[in-house]
Amino acid sequence: MAIKKITVLYGGESSEREVSLESGKHIFQSLEDLGYEVQLIDYPEHFSFQNLTKEDFIFIALHGKDGESGELQKLLQQKGIPFSGSNFQACANTWNKNTCKELLKENKIPTPRWISISSLLEIEKNLDDAFFDQLRPFKELFLKPAEDGSSIDVFKISNNQELESAISDCINPRRQFILEESIDFRELTVPILHGRCLPAVEINTSESFYNFNAKYVNEDTQLSELMLSKDEKNKLKQICLKTLDVMGCKGWLRVDLLQDRNSNFFVLEVNTVPGMTSHSLFPKSAESIGLSYNDLVQEIIHAK
Repeated sequence: MAIKKITVLYGGESSEREVSLESGKHIFQSLEDLGYEVQLIDYPEHFSFQNLTKEDFIFIALHGKDGESGELQKLLQQKGIPFSGSNFQACANTWNKNTCKELLKENKIPTPRWISISSLLEIEKNLDDAFFDQLRPFKELFLKPAEDGSSIDVFKISNNQELESAISDCINPRRQFILEESIDFRELTVPILHGRCLPAVEINTSESFYNFNAKYVNEDTQLSELMLSKDEKNKLKQICLKTLDVMGCKGWLRVDLLQDRNSNFFVLEVNTVPGMTSHSLFPKSAESIGLSYNDLVQEIIHAK
């Protein structure tokens, strides 16, 4: 059945609300340009399942827990309402960074070493403490929420002062975090659409890493197609498609990775609802192969 009516869900109640609002507005405008009957709904405040039918299509533009934890997808699946992106189990596999990294490790997909922490209140504030031994040797570590995105509450740590500052500056310390080793060389991302890897994008920023400012504020962040040898391209493709398979994802997603100086790739995380703002990585990659923003939105709707 041809899709005619589309509801774009955006906003949400997570720390990524502002990013989601931007993604949703861009997607809504694109769908109007493409000729669809479309409505834009701020979720969950103005959303109700009662007004939906199996003839509706939901375009999920919700970043953070509202759109990526799998809870919304599970409800939509139960009601038989079609939607963009992966199913609830795939989202559950990828939303929690510790769960995702455990699956990567079990399936021999390289990922940086890490420690899972139930709360920042249990972290020792001295990097010399035995608590950090399983990550040695390290020059720097990343402190990340296990369930969040857009680099919110992510800190790069190289000394005790930075560790203490990170803990005190954190918006919500009473939740699960991971401490992850830093791999220094290249930061990159690989969008996947219809089970096909789009060109890898290399990220260069004046910030110490690809944080919130680099993603959405700074104008000097440079996103460029990653130049790789044939062997490196094949290795990267194999890793990303294996990650797709292990997580059970479909449609569209983004795999974020690091490359070390020995040409080894390490999967950081998987994004089941990638950003679609003017600064976002997925549209940049699609554009490099001649896929306009409107073309990309059309492809996402029909992606399997």
